[in-house]
Amino acid sequence: MVTFNALRIKEIVEDDLLSIDEKVDQLREIETEARALQRAASESPMNAGDGWDDDLVTVRKALDRFGADNVRKGAASL
Repeated sequence: MVTFNALRIKEIVEDDLLSIDEKVDQLREIETEARALQRAASESPMNAGDGWDDDLVTVRKALDRFGADNVRKGAASL
C-alpha cells in the first residue's frame, strides 16, 4: 500500500529544484508527522496496518540518502 506520505517523500527526493537542505527540512517535517501518528496509533485502537511504520522507514531511508543525522526528539527518545 502506497501512502500519501510515501508519495510526498518520492516527490521531494526527485525534485531537482530543491536544495539538499530544503529536501532534508521537508523530509524532517514528514518524519515528525509520521512519528506523531505512529505514537497515536500505539496508544489507541487504530489499525496496526495503517502504514505509519512504513512511512517512518521510507522517510528515514530518504534522510539517510542525503546524509541527515537521525535526530530524535521528545519523551520517546530519552
